[in-house]
Amino acid sequence: MAGINSSKNLLRVEGLKKYFPVRRGFLQKVAGWIRAVDGVDFDIEEGKTLGLVGESGCGKSTAGRLILRLLEPDEGKIVFRDQDITRFSESQMKPLRKEMQIIFQDPYGSLNPRMTIGESIEEGLRTLGVKGRAERKARVEKLLEMVGIPARGADRYPHEFSGGQRQRIGIARALSVEPSLIICDEAVSALDVSVQAQIVNLIKDLQADLGLSYLFIAHDLNVVGYISDTVAVMYLGHIMEYAPADELYDNPLHPYTLALLSAVPVPEPDRRRELETLSGDVPSPLDPPAGCRFQGRCPLVEDRCRKEEFGFYHAGDDHRVRCWKVIGK
Repeated sequence: MAGINSSKNLLRVEGLKKYFPVRRGFLQKVAGWIRAVDGVDFDIEEGKTLGLVGESGCGKSTAGRLILRLLEPDEGKIVFRDQDITRFSESQMKPLRKEMQIIFQDPYGSLNPRMTIGESIEEGLRTLGVKGRAERKARVEKLLEMVGIPARGADRYPHEFSGGQRQRIGIARALSVEPSLIICDEAVSALDVSVQAQIVNLIKDLQADLGLSYLFIAHDLNVVGYISDTVAVMYLGHIMEYAPADELYDNPLHPYTLALLSAVPVPEPDRRRELETLSGDVPSPLDPPAGCRFQGRCPLVEDRCRKEEFGFYHAGDDHRVRCWKVIGK
């Protein structure tokens, strides 16, 4: 993968896999395995953003939770700050938890309704070792102001805020432990479009001010293109295309990427892409087809696609695509 040996990498993921068992019958015997993440590779540089995009159910959020070790990977390697954390025990992971944080899709569900937002943020400060009550209060107020919430709001409860404000509070809580990597798991998809823009701009401003790195998981390619330095397009557990954001949007190669981009609304009719219509249904991750995962919907499919499972082909220095045909192989 591009940049995989770079000394600037904060995070490197190699061959990551996660299968979930499907149990049936009275004895709940394993009848099959759902291949949620099936051999994923990517890296994130210090202070940069990787956008992970794809349809619902493709494995994006599962990949994010594997990185945080909220789920245990079946295979592969997770390297954080040149340290392989794949098989770390919970006690080994504990000091790293403050380095890696997550912002969830549902800002209300991720906040305890019985706690004021000040109390929620203080939990992180206690983890960080801030013992003095006055110091914690001052830090909470500073964090709230950083994300655009008045300091006096610390004594209010989550239900007293709007969805956009609650997401700002979620960001403040993630920042409370001074992380270096934040996983934004569909962090703006539940918000109104105008509020989405405010939150995305806030995320970018915080990155510039604090040197944060992001894994930005989303299905909205407009948002991903705006915030990301590099984009990985995921389909049925596989990454199909991986490139710098500008390169991917200017020169998309994989038929799946082309179809996703063609469906994005464009404000200028003259610049609208020709709509790429996909036929067929998404295969079940319980029984994916042999060969290319996208074969059942691909307009370029040939017999070879149904027989061989392809790795990445180089389409430029930092551009990789999982399709032999689009680069004339």
